[in-house]
Amino acid sequence: MFVVISYDISTESATGRKRLRRIAKLCSDYGQRAQNSVFECLVDPAEWVALRNRLLEEINPEEDSLRFYFLGKSYQRRVEHHGTKPLYNLEDDPLVL
Repeated sequence: MFVVISYDISTESATGRKRLRRIAKLCSDYGQRAQNSVFECLVDPAEWVALRNRLLEEINPEEDSLRFYFLGKSYQRRVEHHGTKPLYNLEDDPLVL
């Protein structure tokens, strides 16, 4: 399944900046960065459950925001990109975990 993950992490404190780095690292383990706080991840159901649980454990729900957008298996028709930083085709060039 293709999932877009976006987050807004409070960086007013040192612990917030640390959370931001950990969340970005988690997302990069499963996908590719599309924007500063947006990742595109192609995951199977088991990977999705693990990633979601780990992200939810990391955030501070009083200060942070986390969103998941599910584009499913036929995501290619639903994503349109313009401008710089072309993205990899996750199916042709899978990430090595």
